Amino acid sequence: MPTESGSCATARQAKQKRKSHSLSIRRTNSSEQERTGLPREMLEGQDSKLPSSVRNTLLELFGQIEREFENLYIENLELRREIDTLNERLAAEGQTIDGAELSKGQLKTKASHSTSQLSQKLKTTYKASTSKIVSSFKTTTSRAICQLVKEYVGHRDGIWDVSVTRTQPVVLGTASADHTALLWSIETGKCLVKYAGHVGSVNSIKFHPSEQVALTASGDQTAHIWRFMVQLPTPQPITDTSQQMSGEDEVEFSDKDDADGDGEGSSDCPTIRVPLTSLKSHQGVVIAADWLVGGKQAVTASWDRTANLYDVETSELVHSLTGHDQELTHCCTHPTQRLVVTSSRDTTFRLWDFRDPSIHSVNVFQGHTDTVTSAVFTVGDNVVSGSDDRTVKVWDLKNMRSPIATIRTDSAINRINVCVGQRIIALPHDNRQVRLFDMSGVRLARLPRSNRQVTELLLFK
Repeated sequence: MPTESGSCATARQAKQKRKSHSLSIRRTNSSEQERTGLPREMLEGQDSKLPSSVRNTLLELFGQIEREFENLYIENLELRREIDTLNERLAAEGQTIDGAELSKGQLKTKASHSTSQLSQKLKTTYKASTSKIVSSFKTTTSRAICQLVKEYVGHRDGIWDVSVTRTQPVVLGTASADHTALLWSIETGKCLVKYAGHVGSVNSIKFHPSEQVALTASGDQTAHIWRFMVQLPTPQPITDTSQQMSGEDEVEFSDKDDADGDGEGSSDCPTIRVPLTSLKSHQGVVIAADWLVGGKQAVTASWDRTANLYDVETSELVHSLTGHDQELTHCCTHPTQRLVVTSSRDTTFRLWDFRDPSIHSVNVFQGHTDTVTSAVFTVGDNVVSGSDDRTVKVWDLKNMRSPIATIRTDSAINRINVCVGQRIIALPHDNRQVRLFDMSGVRLARLPRSNRQVTELLLFK
């Protein structure tokens, strides 16, 4: 009989040790599972040196993790059922087509293609679910308080844009799909002026930096400049009918039905029907418009894939900004410099520089994988962009190769807004959520959720 060498014996002993160690790990894991299966009340009753507030927060976070992974587990089971059903269907097709079996290569190609689609769906589901968990562990810089203070009821259709005047008196402006723009008293919620000069949806509203003049963009392929005069009513004491909520709380509340306030807020306010001037160079929907610094020029963005720069006094077209491959979704101007940023469905946004009157340059930012719904300027040399790819990115204009911060969310982003003074980014989502982040990507608050989609949000002091 052959005898084992010393090296073989040593290898066998090491293998047995690994086997016994793996068995002990399995027994430990099973005991851990039994321990974690204890009721929460027993865990809460155990002695701990952690403060009660910290312990309660941890229990709440672990509870959220358990719920998220439970939902993920259920979704995975559904996907497994779909895979089994697909395999059965492919096997049946292989037996019935032309009375002969499909070749192994054809069957493998079909199965591989279908499985890759399901795999991609599983990855998307996993990323969307785990993003909620990861965001819960980010350190918050403050505990924001969100409270419903005032409702402005008067439009007959959806509101696409919200803006506030830069001069006194400070009023709120809204642009709506009901073909009107309304100006409101912020304190009382009363409608002050109605603009009804457009024959299409009013998609945006922006106010002149130094005069009581408004700029509106419309689906009727025009942008209107119109003057208004407002006198603020005497504010009434605000009765607090809502309960304060922390930034991480979520409360459902219903919007008022159209029948309840169908035009009531705007029925008795003065109506303006004729603009000072109309900008008419686009061949498609004008989706947004804004004033350049100083207010002597205005820029518009359109679904005809161009942005136009106009002289306000003469209404003449100064520049036609071309280069986007698909429809434009938004435009924004820098508050102190002659810079314009345009966003598009072609997954890019572009920075146009008009600081040199003799020539204008353009830089293209490529960092998103889906429609860029908006891009706005912040303090200094930063731009924040939001996209249907469920991300928001902060860019440095001096280095456009990669973003300096990225916020990943679980839903597509609509028109974002930035509070420059507080350095807060407001994100309205397709899933009716509204979240507030700081410039480094830390979530500060989640506003009460509406029963309707949030398309635009305004932040101001």
